[in-house]
Amino acid sequence: MQSNLFTTVLLPLALAIVMLGMGLSLVPEDFKRITRYPKAVVIGTACQVVLLPLIGLLIALVVPMERAIAVGLIVVAVCPGGPSSNLMTYLAKGDVALSVTLTALSSIITVFTIPILINLTLQHFLEESAAISLPIGQTMLQILLITLLPTVIGMVIRYYFPDTARRLEKQMARLAIGLLALIIALLLVREGSKLPRFLVQVGISVLLLNLLATLAGFFTAKLFRLPLSQQICIGVEVGIQNGTLALAITAGLLNNPDMAVPAAVYSLLMYITGFFAILYGRKVSTSASVKA
Repeated sequence: MQSNLFTTVLLPLALAIVMLGMGLSLVPEDFKRITRYPKAVVIGTACQVVLLPLIGLLIALVVPMERAIAVGLIVVAVCPGGPSSNLMTYLAKGDVALSVTLTALSSIITVFTIPILINLTLQHFLEESAAISLPIGQTMLQILLITLLPTVIGMVIRYYFPDTARRLEKQMARLAIGLLALIIALLLVREGSKLPRFLVQVGISVLLLNLLATLAGFFTAKLFRLPLSQQICIGVEVGIQNGTLALAITAGLLNNPDMAVPAAVYSLLMYITGFFAILYGRKVSTSASVKA
């Protein structure tokens, strides 16, 4: 995929809109929660930043797939939680405040971890393909500009113009979803001839990544005896990745449509599995309320 309007404008614009929308929902108080319940924040962040990439690497090594597909899968795994996780956590009766905190924190941390981990992945799987190496400094700057900057702008608007922010938040969310759907559709149309071959490989690996990530987050939180609402939150947060960022990195920064296939499939699949996570969360939350 050559550098064009799709990769240089649409992808970064879509991600910036998503992050601006998330910024409109954040206030400084969201970050103060880190000191209130550090245990849940540490566990959730560790699952997102450490455990999830390890799960992605394990799947890439065990499930037979092309090397470019393996790199794309790991790119999905090293990305932060997606803004959609906040909505899904709310619908699943999880801890929304914790979800917002984890999404914001992982977005900041992964600005620094993404370039390093992706470079290691490229060296391992595509050691002969030096042409697609990822410049760490340049990548950090690009991610800062299209993720952190819009988030900060959104927070500033929310702080000084709260009523305007609340009105814009819903519109930005709809626009972001529409742009993500358009990106996925364009990517699938452009690479349609390769899809049957890729879906055989990607379908299994992407489903494994999504399910194992969600289960790992949920049961890790359960192991450390966190409240049910926080177990649900961490399960959803680890299972819902920032598909737009993964698409921007693979199709835009790395300029490789093959690597972008896992991100496109994951961005669709996570909403389907997320629906069942919502049903489960509401069921167990209702049962817990009745028992209480």
